[in-house]
Amino acid sequence: MRNGDDLEGFDGEASSASMISAASSPYQPTTEPVSQRHGLGGLRCDLDYLRGTLGRLKLAEVLLALTAFICIETIMECSPCEGLYFFEFVSCSALVVTGALLLLFSLNLHTRIPQINWNLTDLVNTGLSTFFFFIASVVLAALNHKTGAEIAAVVFGFLAMAVYAVNTFLAVKKWQMSSRQQSSRQSSDYIRARTESREVVHRPEIQRLDA
Repeated sequence: MRNGDDLEGFDGEASSASMISAASSPYQPTTEPVSQRHGLGGLRCDLDYLRGTLGRLKLAEVLLALTAFICIETIMECSPCEGLYFFEFVSCSALVVTGALLLLFSLNLHTRIPQINWNLTDLVNTGLSTFFFFIASVVLAALNHKTGAEIAAVVFGFLAMAVYAVNTFLAVKKWQMSSRQQSSRQSSDYIRARTESREVVHRPEIQRLDA
């Protein structure tokens, strides 16, 4: 029968053995936070983007498109209605597409889909929105009945067109810069590959080892 000292020694040996087995076991307890192990749990809002020029322009575009859409939806009677329907379609489409891009950029979700050229996508969206808001606002201004809702929709339509135009200018500059960086990166990779191939040709012992 073991006495108290023997039991204490046995417990110490057991704890040491458990520590050794735990250290040598490949199945270590993870300390990774749960939020990082889940795909949607690790989302974070990019405040730097929202505080920047492009983020503020995107917020302004969403608010102006939403306001223009609300103004056009409050009109109950129209004759003719083609200009109203076209303005409604343009404002709604701009709101949905720009809102989706704002969500993707502010949460950095676009970085998870690198196959898409997001700079070009933003450029196409802002360019088309500028053009269609201009056409829709001009048509609605020519065909409206001078009601308060129609005048407000025209005003917000032109304001949205102006903000989209500024965003288009900045998107062009950003797309050109990214294109230059990509081309310079590809040229540097090509030069590096050519240099490595020439080094292999001038060192036949490397070829013999590879063979």
